[in-house]
Amino acid sequence: MKAITLEKQTSSGLNNKPQRWKVFKNQKYLYLMSIPFVIWVFVFQYLPLWGWTMAFQNYKPGKGFFEQKWVGLEHFQMLFRDDQFYLVLRNTMAMSIMGLVAGFVFPVLFAILLNEVRVQAMKRFVQTVSYLPHFVSWVVAAGIVTKMLSTDGGAVNAVLMSLNLIDEPIQFMSQGHLFWGIVTAADVWKETGWNAIIYLAAISGIGPELYEAARVDGASRLKQIWHITLPGIRSTIIVLLIMSIGHLVGIGFEKQFLLGNHMVKDYSEVLDLYALNYGLSMGRYSFGTAINIFNSLISLILLFVANGMFKKFANESIM
Repeated sequence: MKAITLEKQTSSGLNNKPQRWKVFKNQKYLYLMSIPFVIWVFVFQYLPLWGWTMAFQNYKPGKGFFEQKWVGLEHFQMLFRDDQFYLVLRNTMAMSIMGLVAGFVFPVLFAILLNEVRVQAMKRFVQTVSYLPHFVSWVVAAGIVTKMLSTDGGAVNAVLMSLNLIDEPIQFMSQGHLFWGIVTAADVWKETGWNAIIYLAAISGIGPELYEAARVDGASRLKQIWHITLPGIRSTIIVLLIMSIGHLVGIGFEKQFLLGNHMVKDYSEVLDLYALNYGLSMGRYSFGTAINIFNSLISLILLFVANGMFKKFANESIM
């Protein structure tokens, strides 16, 4: 029986080879068109991984690769013994989780609400205004946020005082416990409109006959959203959520660098900023590389874990 099965598999494989070659010949121009992109990915995404070897060396600029001193896991041991590393990791995870939750809830809600607007001119106007902040650099955006929260003529303090909610201006930018919320709110303001575009595209792909049938059955607008709109964009939400979880610890440092100051340093420093300050700025290239390797490995693990969980419980995955 096993011999028959093996013979069938072998003959099936032989039969598939001409078929695959035929498909390749029919689509040869598509394969040729993809070659420049494959080369680009290899050069800019995989080739730089050679630089990870610096984390296992006591790297000195100017020396050749074989002239460097190999130190094994010494820099990783230094990293895990540093108390500042755990403080930075706390800040990174806190702002990442807050940004992940807010960065999904608000764009989805905004896309659904915008889809319910029936006046097309108003809908296009609101959508255009909402995604314009995405094209503003974080340098400008951080200046706007800082000015809005300023104690000297800041709009937020002015509104709060006019409503008699506070007696004197709040120094938002000098209070560490408020920093995570400020960064999250600034990111929501800047990216919500842009992130909502893909959800609006997914909503537009839902058949209008489903809504018509629901209205005939007497379903309200809220029930239509709950039973048609949300299930219709479920796959899009899950795929984007898995990809965002994979970048949970890789949140960059621009927002924290531009909005932070020495008074909120214990709350503003994240892993990328830590690698910059204690690695590259101090000439500790090997130590900075070790931090980035840790960051990449944790991101990869989170991506596979999230993908596996969603594949098991929601039957959705990206791999």
